[in-house]
Amino acid sequence: MPDWDHPPKRVVSLVPSITESLFALGFGESLVGVTDYCTQPAGQLSALMRVGGPKTPNLDVIEELKPDLVIGGWEETAKERVEALSQRGLRVLLVFPKTVDDSVDLLRQILALYHTDKRVEQVNGLQVAVDYARTAADSLQPVRYFCPIWFDQHEGIDWWMAFNQDTYMDDLLHLFGGENIFANRERLYPIEADLGKGRPEPADGRDTRYPRVTAGEVIAAQPELILLPDDPYKFTDSDRAALEHALAATPAVRNRKVFFIDGSLLAWYGVRLGQALRVLPEFFT
Repeated sequence: MPDWDHPPKRVVSLVPSITESLFALGFGESLVGVTDYCTQPAGQLSALMRVGGPKTPNLDVIEELKPDLVIGGWEETAKERVEALSQRGLRVLLVFPKTVDDSVDLLRQILALYHTDKRVEQVNGLQVAVDYARTAADSLQPVRYFCPIWFDQHEGIDWWMAFNQDTYMDDLLHLFGGENIFANRERLYPIEADLGKGRPEPADGRDTRYPRVTAGEVIAAQPELILLPDDPYKFTDSDRAALEHALAATPAVRNRKVFFIDGSLLAWYGVRLGQALRVLPEFFT
Protein backbone atom coordinates (compact mmCIF):
# COMPACT_ATOMS: atom_id res chain seq x y z
CA MET A 1 0.00 0.00 0.00
CA PRO A 2 1.53 3.35 -1.01
CA ASP A 3 2.63 5.72 1.72
CA TRP A 4 1.01 9.00 0.71
CA ASP A 5 2.00 12.29 2.29
CA HIS A 6 -1.45 13.13 3.63
CA PRO A 7 -4.26 10.93 4.97
CA PRO A 8 -7.30 10.72 2.67
CA LYS A 9 -10.26 12.91 3.56
CA ARG A 10 -12.80 11.77 0.95
CA VAL A 11 -12.87 8.02 0.38
CA VAL A 12 -15.10 5.78 -1.71
CA SER A 13 -15.03 2.14 -0.61
CA LEU A 14 -15.95 -0.53 -3.15
CA VAL A 15 -15.29 -3.35 -0.68
CA PRO A 16 -17.86 -4.08 2.07
CA SER A 17 -15.27 -5.46 4.48
CA ILE A 18 -13.09 -2.37 4.00
CA THR A 19 -16.07 -0.14 4.74
CA GLU A 20 -16.62 -2.00 8.00
CA SER A 21 -12.91 -1.90 8.84
CA LEU A 22 -12.57 1.84 8.23
CA PHE A 23 -15.34 2.53 10.73
CA ALA A 24 -13.90 0.09 13.25
CA LEU A 25 -10.48 1.76 13.03
CA GLY A 26 -11.97 5.23 13.51
CA PHE A 27 -11.86 6.46 9.90
CA GLY A 28 -15.54 6.24 9.03
CA GLU A 29 -15.88 10.02 8.76
CA SER A 30 -13.60 10.01 5.73
CA LEU A 31 -16.05 7.87 3.73
CA VAL A 32 -18.27 9.68 1.22
CA GLY A 33 -19.42 6.71 -0.88
CA VAL A 34 -19.94 2.97 -0.49
CA THR A 35 -21.41 0.14 -2.53
CA ASP A 36 -24.96 -1.16 -2.45
CA TYR A 37 -23.58 -4.25 -0.71
CA CYS A 38 -21.95 -2.40 2.16
CA THR A 39 -24.09 -3.20 5.21
CA GLN A 40 -21.77 -2.81 8.18
CA PRO A 41 -21.64 -1.11 10.55
CA ALA A 42 -25.43 -1.19 10.62
CA GLY A 43 -27.04 2.18 11.17
CA GLN A 44 -23.99 4.24 10.23
CA LEU A 45 -24.14 4.22 6.43
CA SER A 46 -27.41 6.03 5.71
CA ALA A 47 -25.76 9.38 4.98
CA LEU A 48 -23.29 7.92 2.46
CA MET A 49 -23.81 7.91 -1.29
CA ARG A 50 -24.38 4.48 -2.83
CA VAL A 51 -22.28 3.96 -5.93
CA GLY A 52 -23.59 0.62 -7.23
CA GLY A 53 -22.12 -2.85 -6.93
CA PRO A 54 -18.51 -3.74 -6.09
CA LYS A 55 -17.82 -5.20 -9.54
CA THR A 56 -19.33 -2.48 -11.74
CA PRO A 57 -19.70 0.72 -9.71
CA ASN A 58 -21.18 3.84 -11.29
CA LEU A 59 -18.18 5.84 -12.47
CA ASP A 60 -20.08 9.11 -12.87
CA VAL A 61 -21.43 8.98 -9.32
CA ILE A 62 -17.97 8.26 -7.96
CA GLU A 63 -16.43 11.13 -9.91
CA GLU A 64 -19.12 13.54 -8.67
CA LEU A 65 -18.14 12.70 -5.09
CA LYS A 66 -14.63 14.08 -5.79
CA PRO A 67 -12.84 11.42 -3.74
CA ASP A 68 -9.13 11.67 -3.10
CA LEU A 69 -9.06 7.87 -2.82
CA VAL A 70 -11.12 4.97 -4.16
CA ILE A 71 -10.49 1.61 -2.50
CA GLY A 72 -11.38 -1.44 -4.59
CA GLY A 73 -10.83 -5.16 -4.39
CA TRP A 74 -8.57 -6.96 -6.82
CA GLU A 75 -11.06 -9.82 -6.99
CA GLU A 76 -14.26 -7.79 -6.84
CA THR A 77 -13.76 -4.65 -8.92
CA ALA A 78 -13.76 -5.12 -12.69
CA LYS A 79 -10.42 -4.27 -14.28
CA GLU A 80 -11.98 -1.96 -16.86
CA ARG A 81 -13.71 0.05 -14.11
CA VAL A 82 -10.43 0.48 -12.26
CA GLU A 83 -8.72 1.64 -15.44
CA ALA A 84 -11.58 4.03 -16.20
CA LEU A 85 -11.36 5.56 -12.73
CA SER A 86 -7.62 6.08 -13.16
CA GLN A 87 -8.18 7.65 -16.57
CA ARG A 88 -10.53 10.13 -14.92
CA GLY A 89 -7.69 11.19 -12.66
CA LEU A 90 -8.89 9.39 -9.54
CA ARG A 91 -6.48 7.65 -7.23
CA VAL A 92 -7.39 3.96 -6.90
CA LEU A 93 -6.05 1.52 -4.34
CA LEU A 94 -6.68 -2.19 -4.89
CA VAL A 95 -6.48 -4.58 -1.94
CA PHE A 96 -6.07 -8.34 -2.20
CA PRO A 97 -5.27 -10.23 1.01
CA LYS A 98 -4.89 -13.96 0.29
CA THR A 99 -4.05 -15.09 3.82
CA VAL A 100 -5.07 -14.35 7.39
CA ASP A 101 -1.74 -12.65 8.01
CA ASP A 102 -2.32 -10.52 4.90
CA SER A 103 -5.63 -9.43 6.41
CA VAL A 104 -4.02 -8.26 9.63
CA ASP A 105 -1.24 -6.57 7.68
CA LEU A 106 -3.85 -4.75 5.60
CA LEU A 107 -5.23 -3.18 8.78
CA ARG A 108 -1.73 -2.02 9.70
CA GLN A 109 -1.35 -0.54 6.23
CA ILE A 110 -4.63 1.34 6.64
CA LEU A 111 -3.32 2.86 9.87
CA ALA A 112 -0.21 3.95 7.98
CA LEU A 113 -2.33 5.36 5.16
CA TYR A 114 -4.14 7.56 7.69
CA HIS A 115 -0.86 8.45 9.42
CA THR A 116 -1.94 7.27 12.86
CA ASP A 117 -1.31 4.46 15.29
CA LYS A 118 -4.26 5.21 17.58
CA ARG A 119 -5.78 1.76 16.93
CA VAL A 120 -2.53 -0.16 16.74
CA GLU A 121 -3.31 -2.04 19.97
CA GLN A 122 -6.57 -3.23 18.44
CA VAL A 123 -4.74 -4.59 15.42
CA ASN A 124 -1.98 -6.12 17.52
CA GLY A 125 -4.63 -7.82 19.64
CA LEU A 126 -6.08 -9.37 16.51
CA GLN A 127 -2.64 -10.70 15.58
CA VAL A 128 -2.30 -12.26 19.04
CA ALA A 129 -5.66 -13.99 18.57
CA VAL A 130 -4.56 -15.31 15.18
CA ASP A 131 -1.31 -16.64 16.63
CA TYR A 132 -3.20 -18.31 19.47
CA ALA A 133 -5.64 -19.99 17.06
CA ARG A 134 -2.77 -21.22 14.92
CA THR A 135 -1.01 -22.72 17.94
CA ALA A 136 -4.21 -24.35 19.19
CA ALA A 137 -4.84 -25.92 15.77
CA ASP A 138 -1.49 -27.70 15.92
CA SER A 139 -2.88 -30.01 18.62
CA LEU A 140 -6.13 -30.76 16.77
CA GLN A 141 -6.96 -33.63 14.46
CA PRO A 142 -7.48 -32.13 10.98
CA VAL A 143 -11.10 -32.06 9.81
CA ARG A 144 -11.71 -32.62 6.10
CA TYR A 145 -14.32 -30.14 4.92
CA PHE A 146 -16.26 -29.08 1.85
CA CYS A 147 -17.44 -25.48 1.70
CA PRO A 148 -19.28 -24.58 -1.53
CA ILE A 149 -19.77 -20.89 -2.27
CA TRP A 150 -22.12 -21.26 -5.27
CA PHE A 151 -24.51 -23.77 -6.82
CA ASP A 152 -25.75 -24.09 -10.38
CA GLN A 153 -26.39 -26.55 -13.20
CA HIS A 154 -24.85 -27.04 -16.63
CA GLU A 155 -26.61 -29.17 -19.19
CA GLY A 156 -28.38 -31.10 -16.47
CA ILE A 157 -25.32 -31.56 -14.27
CA ASP A 158 -25.44 -30.11 -10.75
CA TRP A 159 -22.25 -28.39 -9.67
CA TRP A 160 -20.94 -26.48 -6.68
CA MET A 161 -18.18 -23.91 -6.71
CA ALA A 162 -15.38 -24.57 -4.24
CA PHE A 163 -12.16 -22.70 -3.47
CA ASN A 164 -8.57 -23.92 -3.39
CA GLN A 165 -5.49 -23.26 -1.26
CA ASP A 166 -4.67 -19.94 -2.92
CA THR A 167 -7.58 -18.14 -1.25
CA TYR A 168 -8.19 -16.25 1.97
CA MET A 169 -11.02 -18.63 2.87
CA ASP A 170 -8.78 -21.68 2.68
CA ASP A 171 -6.13 -20.08 4.88
CA LEU A 172 -8.75 -18.94 7.39
CA LEU A 173 -10.34 -22.38 7.83
CA HIS A 174 -6.90 -24.00 7.95
CA LEU A 175 -6.31 -21.84 11.02
CA PHE A 176 -8.93 -23.92 12.89
CA GLY A 177 -7.68 -27.30 11.74
CA GLY A 178 -9.74 -27.42 8.56
CA GLU A 179 -8.42 -29.51 5.66
CA ASN A 180 -9.91 -28.33 2.38
CA ILE A 181 -10.77 -31.36 0.21
CA PHE A 182 -10.26 -29.18 -2.88
CA ALA A 183 -7.11 -27.40 -1.74
CA ASN A 184 -5.19 -28.63 -4.78
CA ARG A 185 -8.01 -28.53 -7.30
CA GLU A 186 -7.69 -25.84 -9.98
CA ARG A 187 -10.54 -24.54 -12.08
CA LEU A 188 -10.48 -25.84 -15.64
CA TYR A 189 -11.73 -24.14 -18.78
CA PRO A 190 -14.21 -24.47 -20.40
CA ILE A 191 -16.86 -25.55 -17.90
CA GLU A 192 -17.24 -28.93 -19.58
CA ALA A 193 -13.62 -29.68 -18.68
CA ASP A 194 -14.19 -28.53 -15.10
CA LEU A 195 -17.10 -30.96 -14.82
CA GLY A 196 -15.10 -33.83 -16.32
CA LYS A 197 -16.94 -33.82 -19.63
CA GLY A 198 -14.35 -32.36 -21.97
CA ARG A 199 -10.72 -31.52 -22.63
CA PRO A 200 -9.24 -28.53 -20.79
CA GLU A 201 -7.76 -25.58 -22.61
CA PRO A 202 -5.04 -23.20 -21.34
CA ALA A 203 -6.30 -20.89 -18.61
CA ASP A 204 -4.45 -17.97 -20.24
CA GLY A 205 -4.43 -15.84 -17.10
CA ARG A 206 -7.99 -16.64 -16.05
CA ASP A 207 -8.65 -17.26 -12.35
CA THR A 208 -8.20 -20.94 -11.46
CA ARG A 209 -8.80 -20.67 -7.72
CA TYR A 210 -12.53 -21.48 -7.77
CA PRO A 211 -13.18 -24.92 -9.29
CA ARG A 212 -16.67 -26.16 -10.13
CA VAL A 213 -17.09 -29.64 -8.73
CA THR A 214 -19.66 -32.42 -9.07
CA ALA A 215 -21.25 -34.70 -6.50
CA GLY A 216 -18.97 -37.51 -7.62
CA GLU A 217 -15.85 -35.49 -6.80
CA VAL A 218 -17.16 -34.53 -3.38
CA ILE A 219 -18.15 -38.10 -2.53
CA ALA A 220 -14.75 -39.38 -3.63
CA ALA A 221 -13.06 -36.88 -1.28
CA GLN A 222 -15.20 -37.98 1.72
CA PRO A 223 -15.55 -34.71 3.65
CA GLU A 224 -16.27 -34.98 7.38
CA LEU A 225 -17.82 -31.50 7.52
CA ILE A 226 -19.86 -29.42 5.08
CA LEU A 227 -20.32 -25.68 5.59
CA LEU A 228 -23.00 -23.76 3.67
CA PRO A 229 -22.48 -19.97 3.70
CA ASP A 230 -25.15 -17.38 2.93
CA ASP A 231 -22.89 -15.30 0.70
CA PRO A 232 -22.17 -14.96 -2.20
CA TYR A 233 -24.76 -17.70 -2.81
CA LYS A 234 -27.45 -17.96 -0.15
CA PHE A 235 -27.90 -21.65 0.53
CA THR A 236 -31.46 -22.40 1.66
CA ASP A 237 -33.13 -25.30 3.43
CA SER A 238 -34.09 -26.77 0.06
CA ASP A 239 -30.49 -26.44 -1.16
CA ARG A 240 -29.32 -28.23 1.95
CA ALA A 241 -31.84 -31.04 1.51
CA ALA A 242 -30.79 -31.52 -2.12
CA LEU A 243 -27.11 -31.48 -1.19
CA GLU A 244 -27.59 -34.00 1.61
CA HIS A 245 -29.44 -36.29 -0.80
CA ALA A 246 -26.70 -35.99 -3.45
CA LEU A 247 -23.88 -36.43 -0.92
CA ALA A 248 -25.50 -39.04 1.30
CA ALA A 249 -22.42 -41.26 0.94
CA THR A 250 -20.14 -38.79 2.75
CA PRO A 251 -19.24 -38.87 6.47
CA ALA A 252 -20.46 -35.27 6.80
CA VAL A 253 -24.01 -36.18 5.82
CA ARG A 254 -24.07 -39.53 7.63
CA ASN A 255 -22.94 -37.85 10.86
CA ARG A 256 -25.16 -34.79 10.42
CA LYS A 257 -22.24 -32.43 10.08
CA VAL A 258 -23.81 -30.08 7.54
CA PHE A 259 -24.17 -26.53 8.87
CA PHE A 260 -25.25 -23.10 7.67
CA ILE A 261 -22.75 -20.33 8.43
CA ASP A 262 -22.47 -16.57 8.04
CA GLY A 263 -20.67 -16.08 4.72
CA SER A 264 -19.09 -12.80 5.81
CA LEU A 265 -17.04 -14.70 8.39
CA LEU A 266 -15.40 -16.55 5.53
CA ALA A 267 -14.95 -13.87 2.90
CA TRP A 268 -14.73 -10.52 4.70
CA TYR A 269 -11.12 -9.80 5.51
CA GLY A 270 -10.24 -6.96 7.88
CA VAL A 271 -11.79 -6.50 11.31
CA ARG A 272 -14.43 -9.19 10.60
CA LEU A 273 -11.58 -11.63 11.19
CA GLY A 274 -12.03 -11.05 14.93
CA GLN A 275 -15.59 -12.40 14.82
CA ALA A 276 -14.49 -15.31 12.62
CA LEU A 277 -11.91 -16.28 15.24
CA ARG A 278 -14.65 -16.43 17.88
CA VAL A 279 -17.33 -18.26 15.88
CA LEU A 280 -15.75 -20.62 13.35
CA PRO A 281 -13.66 -22.88 15.64
CA GLU A 282 -16.83 -24.49 17.05
CA PHE A 283 -17.50 -26.18 13.70
CA PHE A 284 -14.17 -28.02 13.81
CA THR A 285 -14.37 -29.48 17.31
